[in-house]
Amino acid sequence: MGKKRIITKTEPGLTGEAAEKKAEIALSKKASLGINEGSIYINSTYNNTIITLTDMRGNALTGVSAGSLGFKGTKKSTPFAASKVAEALAERAKKIGVIKVWVIIKGIGSGRESALRSLAGRGLEILSIKDATPVPHNGCRPPKVRRV
Repeated sequence: MGKKRIITKTEPGLTGEAAEKKAEIALSKKASLGINEGSIYINSTYNNTIITLTDMRGNALTGVSAGSLGFKGTKKSTPFAASKVAEALAERAKKIGVIKVWVIIKGIGSGRESALRSLAGRGLEILSIKDATPVPHNGCRPPKVRRV
């Protein structure tokens, strides 16, 4: 067996620093929109924590997940990873210019509390907190009676 060639598809001439500059330009464009308040959706599951920042109409501005920060496997679902995700999103929100936020929490993962505490600790003014976790109102159909 010979050596295997790995071909990576990237834009020509984009290195790590150039990609970061491109992301900075995108954030600065959003900052020029004059948005100073928005909604933060915290989706905390057993496997991951995903936090999304939207404007008041619901259009997504930016989002961060534990996986995008480099956490892998079971470490993605920890409260520590959730707090790091919230810190990263708070920094992005400040670059965009968002200061006042409404927080909507969804899911039953272990990162709910720590993500919310990190957002509050990073200087964002939280106007309201809403729990939008889906609750089954009748459940699944039970299995038929077992006959032996």
